[in-house]
Amino acid sequence: MTPDDVAAHAESLAGVKRKGTEARPAWYVRDRLVVRLDDPNTLVVRVPLERREALVARHPETFGVPPRMEAHHKVEAYLDVADARAVREAIDLAWQMQRH
Repeated sequence: MTPDDVAAHAESLAGVKRKGTEARPAWYVRDRLVVRLDDPNTLVVRVPLERREALVARHPETFGVPPRMEAHHKVEAYLDVADARAVREAIDLAWQMQRH
């Protein structure tokens, strides 16, 4: 999965707007973070805490939770090894959580 794939999927969701910078774009709905590109290979995705553990367990190569994110509704996705369907699922979960 590429950053362009992420952008295309995020921007296909109702109400999502691109913000951030060229180097570090982010997508928001109602001014609430959905997903952000931290570097060319790493995304930060907001996901409900109650869904995060299962998502990471099903796709351990795609997702990780570094210590700085443990208390937050966030997961990292590693684009160079990511399962594209799993990343889209995480972005969809974030979008659903943030639009309510």
